Amino acid sequence: MNLEQLLQRIRLGEDSTLELKKLVLRDEGKTIEPHPDGLSDELAALANAKGGLLILGVDDKTREISGIAIAQLDRVEAWLTAICNDRIKPPLDVTTRHIELPDAHGALQPVIVVEVPQSLWVHQSANGYFRRVGHAKRELPPDALARLFQQRSQARIIRFEEQDVPDCHFDDLDALLLRRFIKPDQGDTVTQLGRLHLLNVRDGEPIPTVAGVLLCTLNPARWLRNTEIIAVAHSGGCNDPNEQIDALEIQGPLDRQIVDALHFVRRNMQTAARKRLGRIDYPQYHLAAVFEAIVNAVAHRDYSMYAQRIRLFMFSDRMEIHSPGALPNTLSLESMSKLSVPRNEILASLFSRYYSVDDPALGKSYLMDRRGFGVEMILRESEQLSGKRPLYQAISDLELCLTLYAQELPAEGKA
Repeated sequence: MNLEQLLQRIRLGEDSTLELKKLVLRDEGKTIEPHPDGLSDELAALANAKGGLLILGVDDKTREISGIAIAQLDRVEAWLTAICNDRIKPPLDVTTRHIELPDAHGALQPVIVVEVPQSLWVHQSANGYFRRVGHAKRELPPDALARLFQQRSQARIIRFEEQDVPDCHFDDLDALLLRRFIKPDQGDTVTQLGRLHLLNVRDGEPIPTVAGVLLCTLNPARWLRNTEIIAVAHSGGCNDPNEQIDALEIQGPLDRQIVDALHFVRRNMQTAARKRLGRIDYPQYHLAAVFEAIVNAVAHRDYSMYAQRIRLFMFSDRMEIHSPGALPNTLSLESMSKLSVPRNEILASLFSRYYSVDDPALGKSYLMDRRGFGVEMILRESEQLSGKRPLYQAISDLELCLTLYAQELPAEGKA
């Protein structure tokens, strides 16, 4: 939208995708009107509908451009950021631009244009749940709120991983990461990626999906919060910062996260050896089982949960892998070792077809096995090594925790 088009929209007034707000700064900029709670409602209402623009520094009644003092722009920007992060749940990602618009006398006045995308999530603001209808916000009644949650959750017909990612474009995808999915003589790039549900085409424009961002961008967390792995190793048996010996925030496309997480475990896993009749190694963990557990955590976590990350903790006697989300579909803790019901079908399918594994020690050809025996292998091999059966726990329907117990190492030859 160019400057003239923006001025034309302001002259015509608010509509379903345009909100105007005059700012008043009092007490030397310490107090800003409108009230933050009310503005949070307006922002969330746009995100819960089709998205739109909020222009700060324009009177919504007279449509006059009042502007914002240049010296106060940073203060207003910080105020707006705090509203998006602290008064809206989940926090709302917006894009801001500082521009100058002519007032009624032709003098240029600074304003802030806030671009609010249609969100992947349903946002609650200070006074409840709202959605933009026409030129005003409307509180969502229970039935409409339930429908909106269904539309934007795992329960919708279009799975979460197939949804468009706002503000992500085809050019944001990394060309090298795309190469594994492109085959000669099977159509153009957009067509092939569309077949794999890595792209959707909207109004002739290719838009990356959640799966596309997770697999084909160098930094998925730029668009999808907390899509990384937090790994921490401790020398003792509890989560004590004083006993922390290594920590890593693992980012990047999902396949690289899996490899980096395995390297973290290898780096911090103790291996003892006896050399009396030839060297015999005693690793703390069955590496193939650890690899399978990491793959499962990445492939099956609930990516619609914005506030949680995969957490990998290593202790002296065990390893814990926490994966966001309850068990998918009809799975239970009792049935998960016998049934394969993937939460993210696209990720599971692509992992089993396009991501080969070159390390023979890991015992598999691709990241995922279509036969669905991964959990059974984790339980069997880990118990055989350590003498203790791994423990799966569902924690308050918010995450799944897998505990792998370490093999007791012989006292001599410990390395």
